[in-house]
Amino acid sequence: MKIAAIVPALNEEATIRKTIHVLQHVDILDEIIVVNDGSSDRTAEIVAEELGVVLVNLIENRGKGGAIRAGLDRTKADIVVLLDADLIGLRRQHIIDIVKPVMDGRAKTTMGVFTEGRAVTDLAQIIAPKLSGQRAILREILEEIDIADVRFGIEVAINRHLEENNISIYEVELENLTHHTKEEKMGLLKGIAARAMMYYDVAKTFIKRDK
Repeated sequence: MKIAAIVPALNEEATIRKTIHVLQHVDILDEIIVVNDGSSDRTAEIVAEELGVVLVNLIENRGKGGAIRAGLDRTKADIVVLLDADLIGLRRQHIIDIVKPVMDGRAKTTMGVFTEGRAVTDLAQIIAPKLSGQRAILREILEEIDIADVRFGIEVAINRHLEENNISIYEVELENLTHHTKEEKMGLLKGIAARAMMYYDVAKTFIKRDK
């Protein structure tokens, strides 16, 4: 059974190295794919020249859903690990804990939940616990979901499909793991604008569900 990690990245030149270096020490992963989602910084250059993993380079930004779709098209893996590029405190064991329940046949999909990381991200997971981007999922399930156009609504789209098909989510606690906020990465005003756009994409996917 082949396992691939897909990491969508938009302007993550400051964080992409650490994330990929951790993944490169996870023996159960057969493939690591970084999807550069139209970055304007050196993300693609760093991946291509320094990291030695598969790079899918999108010239135009497609949003998280479109980037993951592009990564999925690049691999034939049976299990897909979805991981954010800007994680803080990521360890090899976090990845193993996410993958093993699917790998062992105990679950069809898992979702990582941050605990004891930082108050700002732990609180976000309490408020919206099902929107974590750290997951492992059988490819056959992910292929059934229209993720290409949902942008940041991808977690909602995945959750909706799982609910409609009575597929349970195996939750995995990821201790001392967190990520950079958009405001930290982009500055206050640009970060707020990016966050608003993310929430808009999430809301659109919710609304589409109810139609």
